[in-house]
Amino acid sequence: MLNAVTIEVGTPDELARLRLPAAVDRRLQELLDRQDSGAELTAGERSEAEGLVELAETLSLLRLRVQNAGASTDDME
Repeated sequence: MLNAVTIEVGTPDELARLRLPAAVDRRLQELLDRQDSGAELTAGERSEAEGLVELAETLSLLRLRVQNAGASTDDME
């Protein structure tokens, strides 16, 4: 069963700027770079990386939805 979640934000501009904080992005890149170089991540590091990737993807999807909603609104004018 799907549940709908409503998120209210101040303006589309605010949501368009929504990104991982720089330190969090650096940590994600560090984990992914280690993994790509063949180093084995611990279970905790894998879980951390997976969670950060999921968060980054969610933020990207939100930005795309805002962009698409803005484009749809512009088309109506």
